[in-house]
Amino acid sequence: MTLVYIAATVGILWLITQLWPVSSLTYVNSKDWDPSQKRWSNVRMLDIRDSSEYWQDHIPGSINISIGRLSAVWMKELSPDQEVMIFSRNWLSRQKAARILARRGFRQLYAVKGCYFAINRKGESSEHKHCY
Repeated sequence: MTLVYIAATVGILWLITQLWPVSSLTYVNSKDWDPSQKRWSNVRMLDIRDSSEYWQDHIPGSINISIGRLSAVWMKELSPDQEVMIFSRNWLSRQKAARILARRGFRQLYAVKGCYFAINRKGESSEHKHCY
């Protein structure tokens, strides 16, 4: 019976750490975010979806590093002194990516809150909406 309590406690602690807000992650309203604005011109756009989803529709200039490879690959593509905008399929993946990057010294992390229209490879607005 003690093992059940220990397992339940570990499960609850894991859940709390996954849901706890990341202090270096700032949410930006979808109406305030436009990749063509000067404010966002120096921000690296990180798309953590799988490569097949990324190639279906993505924002031009964004880099694709799936969440599973993020901890190993980030040094080649990103630097902790850069601002990084994280795009993901869901809230939990975005939190996980922000947590990984924050542990490695990233302090200026952003994520779009709400929906935005994706841009396909031809640079045209897609009918598909990504909601977070």
